Amino acid sequence: MSEISRLRWLCRRGMKELDVVLSRYLEQHYASASGSDQAQFRALLQMPDPELYNLLLGRDAATDPECARFVQRLRAK
Repeated sequence: MSEISRLRWLCRRGMKELDVVLSRYLEQHYASASGSDQAQFRALLQMPDPELYNLLLGRDAATDPECARFVQRLRAK
């Protein structure tokens, strides 16, 4: 299985809202993203749905500054 196929599978979540945001980023931005952004995206995919959902909605803030910057960029796309 290719990396993109594996990531596409990981983007399938229990919440439709997360599916849309994550899949859109993967299809439209992941390939051209920096290595750091790609790593941040892969790290987000390892988070539990409720925690990720709250980050993307701005209800919670990431403790890691690099993750917080990536989440802001992800929300803006």
